[in-house]
Order: sequence, then C-alpha cells, then structure tokens
Amino acid sequence: MSVDGIKRTPSGPRAELKRQAIVRAARELFLREGFGVGMDTIAAEAGVSKVTVYNHFGSKEALFTAVITDALDEPLAGESASALEELADAEDLRAALLEAARTWVHAVRTNHEVTALRNLVAAELHRFPELGEAWRHRGTESHHPAVANALRVLSEQGRLKIPDLQVAIIQFYGLLVFPHMVFSSYGTAIDEELTDRLIISGIDMFLDHYGPGNA
Repeated sequence: MSVDGIKRTPSGPRAELKRQAIVRAARELFLREGFGVGMDTIAAEAGVSKVTVYNHFGSKEALFTAVITDALDEPLAGESASALEELADAEDLRAALLEAARTWVHAVRTNHEVTALRNLVAAELHRFPELGEAWRHRGTESHHPAVANALRVLSEQGRLKIPDLQVAIIQFYGLLVFPHMVFSSYGTAIDEELTDRLIISGIDMFLDHYGPGNA
C-alpha cells in the first residue's frame, strides 16, 4: 500500500463513540470466545464495518491491547482516582495512603472481568507473543497514569523522595495489588483480614523506603 493510501486514525466525537463501541464489543467477545474471535464478528457486535475497526486499531493485537488498557484502568477510576488525587492535600499522608490503597485494592479484588482479561492475556501469550511486545512498547507511567501522577506530585512536594519513579510505581503495585493478581490467576483469593494486613504493611514499607528523611 502506498503512503497516500494509508488512512489516519479517525478523530472527532463521532469517531470516539465508534471507538468506544468497538472496545466494548471486543471486550465482551474476547471474554466469551477468547482472542481467536474474528474481527468481522467484533465489527458486527459493535455495529460498524470491519474497515472501521481496522481504521481505528490497525490490527487485532492493537485492539486487544486497547481493551486490556481500558480494563486495567478501571480499578483506578471513580473513588480510587479521587482518593489518589486527594493525597497531595492530605495532612496525614500515611492515613490517606491507607484509605486510597484500601479503595483501590477493593476495586481490584471485586472487578472479575478485569481478572478474567488478565488471565486471558496470560493464556494467549504463547500463541500471540506480539501481545506482550505491544504491551512493552508502552512505558510504566502510561500504563498507570493515576498512580504515576500521585507519586510524582508527592515527590515534587517533598513529602516523598522518589529518585526513580518507574521503579516506585512497580513497587507500589507489587506491595498492594500484585499479590491479588497472582492468587487470582490460580483461581483462589486472599481473604479480607490478610488483605488489610498486606495493605498496612505495604504502605509502611513504602513510606519507610521513600519517606523524605531517607537518603
């Protein structure tokens, strides 16, 4: 195909509505039928043409990545996002971090569709390694903008001392939500009491390491 024949990604309000419809339809079908579902089936479910799907996403791998990206953002929407945004103005940072962490971890534990999508990624990687490649092309901060922004602001305020934001983001996830992701992939769950102990010790470990008094 010539350069002149390559279409740009559609933009504007109508295009955004179509994009959202495609992502919603793809999410439902990926969960129901797996990554093997056809693009024509996704287009039909979304009420658009197959050409429209490709104009927006270019490939099924790119569409799948968009579905996963949107889904992984869900636990950090609503109350979780508000709690993270309020950290900058909190008088008691530890108490505010505990509240934000509890809200976020609860959203992670109770969003079963997101869990199913994460497990689908793991199941499909051996057949479609390009999914992992597409994921790696995006940086840590673009994966987790709400957490990245909250930690960046606290660092700029001098309330935390974070020399490497990328490492801090992964460590924050590792202390709070990764245990639930790992256990859910085995078909089990961490109970409420242990969950809260993990949150309290995780926040304390994070503050011990990144508190402003540390070198």
